[in-house]
Amino acid sequence: MKTVIVGGVAGGASAAARLRRLDERSDIVLLERGEYISFANCGLPYYVGGEITEKSALTLQTPESFYNRFHIDVRVLSEVVSIDRAGKTVTIHDLKEDRQYTETYDKLILSTGAEPLVPPIEGAKSANVFTLRNIPDAYAIRDKVVALGQGKKAVIVGGGYIGVEMAENLLNAGLDVTVVEMADHLIAPLDADMAADVHHYAKEKGLKLMLGSAVTGIVERDGAMTVTTSTGDVAADVVILSVGVRPESRLAKEAGLPCNAKGGILVDDHMRTEDDNIYAVGDAVEINEFVTGDKAMVPLAGPANKQGRIAADNICGLHSRYTGTQGSAVLKLFDMTIATTGLNERTAKAKGIDYDKVFLYSANHAGYYPGSTMMSMKVLFETLSGRILGAQIVGFDGVDKRCDVLATAIRFNATGRDLTQLELCYAPPFGSAKDPVNMAGFVIENIEKGLVHQFHWHDVAALPRDGSVQLLDVRTPAEAARGMIDGFTNIPLDELRQHLKELDNTKPIYVHCHSGLRSYIACRILTGEGFHCYNLAGGYRLYQSVTGEGKPPVSAMPCKK
Repeated sequence: MKTVIVGGVAGGASAAARLRRLDERSDIVLLERGEYISFANCGLPYYVGGEITEKSALTLQTPESFYNRFHIDVRVLSEVVSIDRAGKTVTIHDLKEDRQYTETYDKLILSTGAEPLVPPIEGAKSANVFTLRNIPDAYAIRDKVVALGQGKKAVIVGGGYIGVEMAENLLNAGLDVTVVEMADHLIAPLDADMAADVHHYAKEKGLKLMLGSAVTGIVERDGAMTVTTSTGDVAADVVILSVGVRPESRLAKEAGLPCNAKGGILVDDHMRTEDDNIYAVGDAVEINEFVTGDKAMVPLAGPANKQGRIAADNICGLHSRYTGTQGSAVLKLFDMTIATTGLNERTAKAKGIDYDKVFLYSANHAGYYPGSTMMSMKVLFETLSGRILGAQIVGFDGVDKRCDVLATAIRFNATGRDLTQLELCYAPPFGSAKDPVNMAGFVIENIEKGLVHQFHWHDVAALPRDGSVQLLDVRTPAEAARGMIDGFTNIPLDELRQHLKELDNTKPIYVHCHSGLRSYIACRILTGEGFHCYNLAGGYRLYQSVTGEGKPPVSAMPCKK
């Protein structure tokens, strides 16, 4: 059996190594048009910023090391230019020798990846405009950054994962950094309400954000560069384009293999194309989104590694299946951690899913143990079944492990009730006896059992201020003095029972505190007294973070001594 693999990195290199582990005698040829077959592409921004200092640290395997360990014929600077499906051959352009030759195959794996999008605007191909895909790109950007020196201006076009990582690293390298993003928030998998914390923190760290801004051109004149946008111009010494990627599927298309409208190669759950002898993996393929089962394109390293392994399994007769991608991802922004998995609210709404959502603001470990920090959590669940659909977490220590637990829960179709039963590791330096994941389950369970009704930050503006409903703030007077939502009256939770006669149990009452916990307790007190209550999910903190609103009160009801 002879298998030819087109492209290395995550999918191709994983497939090659798995093939060898399964079959010591098979003939394996790995063809890579670049110089590197397996490199840490997720680490490239950190080399650009100087966090990773050694070039060698980026290279996971060399052709020599790969051959020595796996006895695989690795050929770099070898670009496959065409596939002859009938003859089962590929034509290869040897870039070093500038010659072409053919190679036969029994099985072919396409791991051609995705290329950065370059928008069709003036100046996009200037010498001072870069994209980041591979090691040579990282070297070129790093050389430019070093040459510029401190205080020069960098503009990042696109606020996705790579754009945000590049922004952090260029700021750390001493540049003045502006991120221009066409959407109204950074990091597309986040919903806008969860991105608000990211925006505040990024600005505190010195990043400049131009949100809702479409880049229309990059103009160079008299040695100066200007990025023009729909909301204004910004000067730049270097520009990084990070506006997304598209699958590199030319080979597949020209060979007559079906692709979707975006160019994603169509494969079955064995990673096999229409041609039984050709497989495709990684960023170039269309996959099933795990939660909905719908078709999608999700260019992530983790799925690509798994797909490479699955293709190798099936070539060797093990019949492995790829069950879908849920988009689990984590991002470092200075000391902040941003993690997502599954559906966000925007997608759930667009697909017509009957869902609900909960917000929590929880400590990463026991509050009495030094060093505790808070994390914001948003969890989506299916209304009828309680099945977890997606999660977003923004915070500091402990964010990644909570999102990993929720990603696992989604993979096994767990419900909110299941989250309450999870027995997670606990000691004061690491967590709480009721972990934030458990707490998310408790909130979902309370909603399902009718113990609490919610309203959300986006409902606040529409609440009547004519006295037909009651608006109650149960924070402390000190908290209320720092800002209140217009129309709400402050009665601290611990004094609530003493003021019940001042409230009208014939009118609905909308309650909020800082995070939603004390207002839930208030709702239980009021419900027990015959009131119909609604609790503000995420509390004043989320409302103020998203809207920027909340004004100092004229007066706040004092606590009774």
